[in-house]
Amino acid sequence: MAFNLQKVLKALLLSSNQPLSIKDIQSAFTRYHDTLAKQTTPAPTDADATGEAAASGIVAEPAAEEVVESHFEGADDAELYLEVPSLVTSAQIRETMDAIAAELRTAGDSLLLIEGANGYRLVTHPRFARWVRVLRNDPPPVKLSQSALETLAVVAYRQPVTRGEIETIRGVSAEAGLSKLLERELIYIVGRADLPGRPIQYGTTDQFLEFIGIKSLDELPASDVLSNRQIDDWLQTAMNPAKPPADAEMGLPLEEGEGQTPNLEEVVVEHGPELEAAPAVDGQAPDPAKEN
Repeated sequence: MAFNLQKVLKALLLSSNQPLSIKDIQSAFTRYHDTLAKQTTPAPTDADATGEAAASGIVAEPAAEEVVESHFEGADDAELYLEVPSLVTSAQIRETMDAIAAELRTAGDSLLLIEGANGYRLVTHPRFARWVRVLRNDPPPVKLSQSALETLAVVAYRQPVTRGEIETIRGVSAEAGLSKLLERELIYIVGRADLPGRPIQYGTTDQFLEFIGIKSLDELPASDVLSNRQIDDWLQTAMNPAKPPADAEMGLPLEEGEGQTPNLEEVVVEHGPELEAAPAVDGQAPDPAKEN
């Protein structure tokens, strides 16, 4: 019976309380074969007792198959311990993990297999979240406010970022949002910026990756609003205030005649009796000098 990699990986996933990386799984296979090799190596014996056998070249060594079969609990164990490959490639592990994940989804199981930043792990399906909270006596989860989500987005795209930079981008205080994100362990303190006052810099955690369902920051979708280039432009503009941007620069429609080159031709003003005798404008009194 051929070795069943899928069943073995399921068992490893269920037995681990931490995410399993491909390297972890490959190390487990290496240790399995190392242990098997030690069991098949004969222990050193007394020279007097074994001298004759050693001289004749006859030394009884148990075969690897015999050692494995001695630990069988049943016939089905053959697919778990016989013909175990000495090397399991990354492609084989990924393909098998994908098959396990698809099987759980199709069966509507209470478990899901997800791949995070640190590897694969089995998690409870969100549909059963209320039962898990009842068992643990946990309070209902608190959803992040829109303000906190916007702050989280700025940190994700601009990290490492200071509170001052976040507030410059958003235009409002970020203190409450940062406190909530730190409490939820979605962000952490990276260090301090090389700026006056040495402000604290923030970055996202692995829990943030799991929160939004990606494995690395490289998988963040491109954003036309929060790209690094545009954020840098906004910061530079805020730090070096200039004249207010025109409507055209902000993408607003222009009114009729706006944006056109003005007519700078010289205007000649004629002074004549008719103009001097003209009535006052805007309620102003006529000039007495002109009346005389």
